[in-house]
Amino acid sequence: MNNPLLASSALPLFSQIKPEHIVPAIDQLLAEARSSVEQHLAATQHYTWKNLIEPLEDADDKLNKAWSPISHMNSVVNSDELRDAYNACLPKLSAYSTEMGQNEALFKAYRFIADSDEFATLDTAQQKIIRNALRDFKLSGIDLDNEKKQRYKDISQELSALASNYEENLLDATNAWSKIIRDEQELAGLPESALAQAKQTAASHNETGWMITLQFPSYISVMTYADNRELRREHYEAFATRASDQGPHAGQWDNGENMEKILALRHEKARLLGFANYAELSLAAKMAEKPDDVTHFLEDLADKSWRHARKDLAELREFAKQHFGINDLQSWDRAYYSEKMRQHFYQLSQEEVKAYFPITRVLPGLFAIVEKLYGLQISEISDFDSWHPDVHFFQIHDQNGSLRGQFYLDLYARAKKRGGAWMDDCVSRKRFDDTIQTPVAYLTCNFTPPTGDTPALLTHDEVTTLFHEFGHGLHHMLTQVDHLGVSGINGVEWDAVELPSQFMENWCWEKDALALMSGHYQTDEKLPDALFDKMIAAKNFQAGMIMVRQLEFSLFDFRIHRDYDPGQGGRIYETLEQVREQVAVVRPPKFNRFAHSFSHIFAGGYAAGYYSYKWAEVLSSDAFSLFEEKGIFDQETGKAFLTNVLEKGGSQNAMELFINFRGRKPTIDALLRHNGIAA
Repeated sequence: MNNPLLASSALPLFSQIKPEHIVPAIDQLLAEARSSVEQHLAATQHYTWKNLIEPLEDADDKLNKAWSPISHMNSVVNSDELRDAYNACLPKLSAYSTEMGQNEALFKAYRFIADSDEFATLDTAQQKIIRNALRDFKLSGIDLDNEKKQRYKDISQELSALASNYEENLLDATNAWSKIIRDEQELAGLPESALAQAKQTAASHNETGWMITLQFPSYISVMTYADNRELRREHYEAFATRASDQGPHAGQWDNGENMEKILALRHEKARLLGFANYAELSLAAKMAEKPDDVTHFLEDLADKSWRHARKDLAELREFAKQHFGINDLQSWDRAYYSEKMRQHFYQLSQEEVKAYFPITRVLPGLFAIVEKLYGLQISEISDFDSWHPDVHFFQIHDQNGSLRGQFYLDLYARAKKRGGAWMDDCVSRKRFDDTIQTPVAYLTCNFTPPTGDTPALLTHDEVTTLFHEFGHGLHHMLTQVDHLGVSGINGVEWDAVELPSQFMENWCWEKDALALMSGHYQTDEKLPDALFDKMIAAKNFQAGMIMVRQLEFSLFDFRIHRDYDPGQGGRIYETLEQVREQVAVVRPPKFNRFAHSFSHIFAGGYAAGYYSYKWAEVLSSDAFSLFEEKGIFDQETGKAFLTNVLEKGGSQNAMELFINFRGRKPTIDALLRHNGIAA
């Protein structure tokens, strides 16, 4: 079979990849990787970077470049056949990973290099790769007896399958619910753009009228604008109970059992490795040193924010009561009356703001900002192979004309595409003799698509999301590290990985930056000063409530992993209630099943690590405060961030890199100031 996944093309051949190609390609590449390890271990007893680590990185790179498009397509153009092939590979990849992590001869070979005279001659990145590898051998159970090693392997395979099933349940549950509305009056309050989108969605399903769905742009427009309270309640219930034992599809794609099993297996894995709980294991490769560091950090932030949050909620309740006679503000009312309140006090309408952020202005503006900061030129390539007609492809050159990176951009929500926004690596930077492999990223969002001749109009939140993911992309693509293990985002401590992404968000609030990326979609008029002033005045509208909500998620995630007790099970909603008692000001209805769709921690990389968003926000706010001092387009400061943070990847500890850039350790002050919360 002529297999596109085995072709030696620089970029994936998406249009040629079929589900039947997947298993044979992965089987072949795993066999080659195993054979490479055996061959290079047997060839000598005097191991060096050149005769061992380099060839093994080459084999890993081939495997990564085949698995990356498979995994990506499973997320963005999901189908039953693709899903089956993807799931068939998960246990094979998990087994290989565990096998390498528990390979005694390989461990001894790495230790030989670490103890050899050669080690001192290796560069910083190479030394970091070896130190990380020795740590990861321990975390893969290298010191366990054979029976425990086998158990570790079984747990890893089962966790991989459970995470995939959790994500599939969520995708299926999200796609399963929709509502056709024949009478436009039922959608009173929805702006023209949302109505046009609902009409377009209905037409694409061969229906007349308007169709609302659980895709996020559709959901949030109903929650924010629909005057029909009962419709909001119905839509909220469908969204808040996805993949659970409650709601319109109760029990059909219920993630309850998956969650219990995932927590139990993570705990067992941690205990096998000698940790008290999974939170401790999770921190073994993070900046935070011990669980208390994390809980103290989150509780301290909560302590500084909760009065602010309570005031936010009291003001919203008072507003809804005074202006609309609502005495019992419910979860499906909050976004609606918050928008009314924003318009009342700040004369600021999200819909009015959207008109100034067509994607046709935002994207070139984003590129112009990056050019000012880092001297980069970004240009579009029209001739490329893709997985969907909506996708665009770009390349980045630096001031010297060198190609630094390439990226795919897939911006719009659609069925069979996982919700949310993310950056993932397609190809990582690596040196092959005299050539450099160009890093390639996927940047994926779920914005409202264009309708008819109108370009996609982004809310300011969506603009911020785009900048966030682009920050991740720059971290991956601008790396100057030549070794796979620590190039780009590889090897970066997980609680520092959000630094470059949250850092980029700051430009979305700067007048000079907004001037580059805004323009009315009909008249091209720049964002008016009066509207900008309103945005700034409303910037920290409900910032306290937003802060404690993130702290609720972070503490919940950390505690279900830190406090897991095999005798009592996951106690998922019991723990969530306890956390809400402590930090939340808003209590959702009993049927709400938030955890059943919290894929960041149950199916993503954020288990006992969701706190990373807040941890890294301290770093990013503090880093940006230097630009506030020097000027937001100050090239010298931009160059310092580029060379000290973005180009270094995971080749040094994140705290070292931060101090090299900022000249000191981070402080929390800038974060509180940016959120309008007194220190």
